Amino acid sequence: MERPERPIADAAGRAARPYRAVDTLAIMQRRGSITAPMRQAGEDFRARFAVAQLDPLRAVDLSHLRLGERAPNGDRDGPGLRIEAARTAVWRAIQAVGGLGSPAGSCLWHVLGWEQSVKEWALEQGWSGRRVSQEAAAGILIAALGALESHYVAKDSVRKPHFTLDKSGLM
Repeated sequence: MERPERPIADAAGRAARPYRAVDTLAIMQRRGSITAPMRQAGEDFRARFAVAQLDPLRAVDLSHLRLGERAPNGDRDGPGLRIEAARTAVWRAIQAVGGLGSPAGSCLWHVLGWEQSVKEWALEQGWSGRRVSQEAAAGILIAALGALESHYVAKDSVRKPHFTLDKSGLM
């Protein structure tokens, strides 16, 4: 929790400086532990995880139920297909970092997907049910974000060579 640098308007329009929750990825980027592309990869994973509805069991939001009505475009399976596509994307990302049983996969699932703190994951879940230190857990998350970034870059674009040769064949 932290206070914003400048006052913001509250509901009544008065200046206020409320506390706000700071995201794990934002803190890590601010400290220099991860890069902006690594943070973006984590944010993308988190967004896909939310669309995939893989979070722990909770009550159904009754305001979003569709009871026998069709979508305006006639696509009855639209939301279901979107959820399945997000689940596939999450599964591929987890596989790209070593699978759900790997430290990186477990960390992504619990810390980014279920939004546990790194400390909670380290103490409660850890790697295959074994506790890990908070420092090791942070290192696992950093490595997982690096692998995740590589997965998204490789998937979205053609990889560029790490070096180029000039006309003489030298770098």
